[in-house]
Amino acid sequence: MRRAAHRRFQTGAAVLAAAVLTVACGGSEEPRSPSPGGTQSSASEAPSGSGTAAGDNNKVLGRSYENPVYDQDFPDPAVLRVGSQYYAYATQGGGSNIQVLTSPDLVSWSQAPDALPQLGSWATGGKTWAPEVLAVGGAYVLYYTEQDQKSGKQCIGRARSDKPGGPFVDDSRAPLVCQAELGGSIDPNPIRAADGALYLYWKNDGNCCGQPVRLWVQQLSPDAASLRGAPVALLSNTKPWHGNLIEAPEMVVHDGRYFLFYSANDYGSDKYAVGYASCQSPTGPCVDRSAEPLLSTAPAAAGPGHNFVLDLPDGSSVMFFHAWPPDAIGSTIPGRQLWMERLEWRNGQPSVAPPD
Repeated sequence: MRRAAHRRFQTGAAVLAAAVLTVACGGSEEPRSPSPGGTQSSASEAPSGSGTAAGDNNKVLGRSYENPVYDQDFPDPAVLRVGSQYYAYATQGGGSNIQVLTSPDLVSWSQAPDALPQLGSWATGGKTWAPEVLAVGGAYVLYYTEQDQKSGKQCIGRARSDKPGGPFVDDSRAPLVCQAELGGSIDPNPIRAADGALYLYWKNDGNCCGQPVRLWVQQLSPDAASLRGAPVALLSNTKPWHGNLIEAPEMVVHDGRYFLFYSANDYGSDKYAVGYASCQSPTGPCVDRSAEPLLSTAPAAAGPGHNFVLDLPDGSSVMFFHAWPPDAIGSTIPGRQLWMERLEWRNGQPSVAPPD
C-alpha cells in the first residue's frame, strides 16, 4: 500500500501553482461515481493512517494521528458523533451503497456494513453519492444522492433508522429534492441552526447539462422528513479558481455565526479545492470570502475537497475531506483517501491549521 508523507496543505492565497501535476481528466461535467470494485481493505480493521507522521504533534482528542487517516477510497465524507463513538459515511464503494467506518477516537477506523442496503423505490441504483446523517428525536435521518428513475437526473433522497449505522430505510416514492430542470440536485447537507430549526443545503447539478450551478437551502420540518417554504439560492461559481462549478455545501454554526464551506472546480483533478462564505443567517445572504481557496493541493495530496467540519467534546474542531495521492489522481486504487486536519478560528474566520 502506498505510503504518503504527511505535509500540511497550502491554505489562503498560496495554492494551485504549487502543484506541478498535469492531469488528463474528463472535465467537471462528468458524474463522480467511483469505479466499481473493492477499493477498501478486506480486513475487518481498516488501515488507520498509513501515512508518515510529521513529528509527534499531530493530535486529536489527546491521540496522535497520521494522514490519510483512512487510506482507501472514501469519497465525500461526513462524520457523526454518537456518545463516544464516531461514524463516518461516504459515497458508494467496496460493494456498499453507502460506506461506513466507525471509530472510538477518530484515529483508528473499522469498516461497518452498508448503511443503505436497499435504495428508495424511486432510485435506479449505481450512483449513490455524498451521504450525511442528522440525529433527530432519538432517530437518525440520512440524506443521499441517487439517480431518479423518472427524470434520469441525480436527486436527493432521505431514509430513516433507529441506529446511526443503519440499516436506513427510504420508504418514499419520490426524491426529497429533484431540480430536474436545473440538472438535478446533489450533495445534501442537513444542519441544526442556532435556534434549533433544521435546514437542508445542496447543489443543483447544472454542470451535468449546461445549466447554471448554485448552492441552495430550504428549511426542513421538525422531524427532518419533509421541506418547508421555498428553496433559496445562496452562492454560485463566481471566483476564477471555481472553474465551472461550485458544490458540496457545508454550513457550520460557530459562535452563533454561519459559515458556508464549499468545494469548487474539477473533483478529478488537482484543481479541486475548498472555499467558504460568511452568511447573515441560515438562509443568507452569504458573501464569498475565498478569493483564493482555503484548502488546496499540496505535495502530500491533490484535489482536497468535499469537506465536513466536526466539533469535538474538548471544544476544538477538525475538518475531514477527501484527497487524491498526487501520483494517483483519478485512480480507483487507492482512490480519494480520507484526511483530517484541525480547524482553527482566527479573528472570527476559519483557518485550516497545520499539525503542531
